Amino acid sequence: MAIHRFGAAAIFAGGAMLMVAGCQTSEPPSGPRARPRGPIIIQPPQLGHTVSAAAYIATAASIDLFEIQSSQLVLSRSRHVANREFAEMMVRAHNGTSAQLSMAGRRLNLLPPATLLPKHQAMLSELSGSAEFDATYRRQQIAVHQEALRLHSNYAQRGGSPTLRPVAANAVPIVSRHLRVLRSM
Repeated sequence: MAIHRFGAAAIFAGGAMLMVAGCQTSEPPSGPRARPRGPIIIQPPQLGHTVSAAAYIATAASIDLFEIQSSQLVLSRSRHVANREFAEMMVRAHNGTSAQLSMAGRRLNLLPPATLLPKHQAMLSELSGSAEFDATYRRQQIAVHQEALRLHSNYAQRGGSPTLRPVAANAVPIVSRHLRVLRSM
């Protein structure tokens, strides 16, 4: 078992280097002759599809980063009390989920990227320039929390990494609670 983990760690280290270049590799099949597959561009996962550990980490990290950055923007610009209180909760909660994701990723030699995926960057840019700032924030929060719930639920049930499945499972009730709060605002 220890030899298999060491071999997997070496394969994941290679995957992490590819991820830094903007690519990732699929998790290798198990067995003594496991070899990494060729690089593919990280795509956001779709509901019902199994995603690689690297794609899960990249997407979850981008969602957390979007939550934190958009909420910090709300704290500096919004006068709407409910949005400000929600934004404070988002910063605390998503700093926590980011830390869990980062610790688990390090165990796999996969560091979460410190940048937003293009989709989340576009949302942040839209929020920054929105004339309907508070309404745009709430709409985007619902959309990104629905995306996060699909991602984490899917990975918790079907993810290939036993290290990341508990991280995903722990995120599900947090994201679900945030969605309930958003829908009641």
